[in-house]
Amino acid sequence: MTMPRRRPVHLGPRSIATLALVSTVGVIAFGWPFLAPPTSALNAHAQDAPWLFAGLLVLLVAVVTATISESGLGAKAVATLGVLAATGAALRPIGAGTAGIEPMFFLMVLSGRVLGPGFGFVLGSVTMFASALLTGGVGPWMPFQMLAMGWFTMGAGLLPGGDRLRGRAELALLAAYGFVAAFAYGTAMNMAGWPFMGALASGVSFDPEAAVPANLARFAAYCVATSLGWDLGRAVVTVLLTLTLGPAVLKALRRATRRAAFETAVTFEAPRKAPEHR
Repeated sequence: MTMPRRRPVHLGPRSIATLALVSTVGVIAFGWPFLAPPTSALNAHAQDAPWLFAGLLVLLVAVVTATISESGLGAKAVATLGVLAATGAALRPIGAGTAGIEPMFFLMVLSGRVLGPGFGFVLGSVTMFASALLTGGVGPWMPFQMLAMGWFTMGAGLLPGGDRLRGRAELALLAAYGFVAAFAYGTAMNMAGWPFMGALASGVSFDPEAAVPANLARFAAYCVATSLGWDLGRAVVTVLLTLTLGPAVLKALRRATRRAAFETAVTFEAPRKAPEHR
């Protein structure tokens, strides 16, 4: 008999609504070049829009983190969040600048799988924030990275079969998700930086006066020319680490979750009085 999973964060209606709102704004922030018509006033500020959305995303990620925390991020879950976020942040610089060798992503997949979508979103966002501070990668792209990594980790927690799927079948599912999601993360980050290109890459940059199909073709060419190799490296590394280290890491995470008993509230007993001697 398979025991139901214990989750450190339970998503209530308020948390789900906040996540949906942030995700909706995030989709607009990433995809506005394809959503705004050529005559839109937003296209006239193509170089300013990413900065506006970056500031907005900072506030929204803070709101959703606070909402989820209020709904049940207890002391044990905070401790787990700190350990995993610090580990992920430490893993990111290992392959910095080397063809997409980013072991951080496989840890996010496995953590989201075990600890659930709510914890996964918070973990992904916090880990990316911590790693940006660690590597000096702070800029207008950081809020986009935080949101994209939150989605990446949350998606692993939404995969089916969490209570019954184990062994090779689960590893194959997580590896397949990691492969696809690694490309999705890279594509999302390309969308965040693409409008900045301007005259630096006139043949593949965003053209505010062009129609959506023309800009889609430009964006596809931009992805192939700039990040396809990096995204492929990230995807392959994620798959390899998931298949090789996944069983041990999943076992450790599940054991830690059971021992932490996230659903049990932390209580403190009053000190006992010493017996009186007469």
